[in-house]
Amino acid sequence: MKILFIDTTHPSLHEELVKAGFQCHLNFNLTTEQIIQDIDQYEGVIIRSKIKFTREIIDRALRLKFIARVGAGMENIDVSYAESKGISCLHAPEGNRDAVAEHALGMLLSLLNNIGRADKEVRAGKWIREGNRGVELAGKTIGVIGFGNMGSAFAQRLKCFGCEVIAYDKYKKGFGSEHVKEVGLTDIFKRTDVLSLHLPLTDETNYLINDTFINKFAKPFYIINTARGKILNTADLVKNMRSGKVLGTCLDVLEYETISFEDIDTKVLPEPFQYLIRSDKVILTPHIAGWTHESNEKMARVLVNKIKMLYNL
Repeated sequence: MKILFIDTTHPSLHEELVKAGFQCHLNFNLTTEQIIQDIDQYEGVIIRSKIKFTREIIDRALRLKFIARVGAGMENIDVSYAESKGISCLHAPEGNRDAVAEHALGMLLSLLNNIGRADKEVRAGKWIREGNRGVELAGKTIGVIGFGNMGSAFAQRLKCFGCEVIAYDKYKKGFGSEHVKEVGLTDIFKRTDVLSLHLPLTDETNYLINDTFINKFAKPFYIINTARGKILNTADLVKNMRSGKVLGTCLDVLEYETISFEDIDTKVLPEPFQYLIRSDKVILTPHIAGWTHESNEKMARVLVNKIKMLYNL
């Protein structure tokens, strides 16, 4: 039972798999060509976002039983094709949902209370109180789109803030509770003060949040995106920030990120990005919402358990 580790992970992942009887080969410097050449030796592969696991690789993976991604999103795996070949596709959203929820809440509170701007001003010797008067969450309606691990964890964090949480999920029903009301998109558009996105990146969600979508909202609102950058059209976002339709935004992800999420393409940073980095109505972080010390270990634990279950261990 040989497993190839293509990306770095918390050491407990391979340590626990070795204890369970697997042979773990840690090789983080393989090229795609080398992976294609060697993949037929392995029953399992552990990845993050270094490469796209394409049909070409899958067709060469004659012994492969599973692909496990240390993370939540699966857009760098051709899941349907892999599953058609009898390969299980595993991921670990249960491991970083708490981190994402806390980060989204932290960004939102920072934006509403002008914490980033005020901090810079105080450090520069400026003591501006009225110009930094904040906005409270209490009494606001928070609209959540996507109510899986991340969306539900974020909604749970909001329950003590005195705000109403409404949520829409096209593929999930019956999740309403005392803390969140399940609604349709019409209610999201009509009632939302703050919109938080918790969607996977698919052909369906690519640029889902565009000018047309934004202008369906009945009132000006804030946007949080801790999911994937290409769900949100940056140029359309900026257009609506300039018009006042979008009051502010918290972005942990950008459409300009490289495939590995380790960097942004600094050679192509268009005017909308320049607007974002200049605006004090924007909070930006480098795709770190799910990137805590704790989530690193928890995702490893989740995948160990899922792999062992796959083998009835």
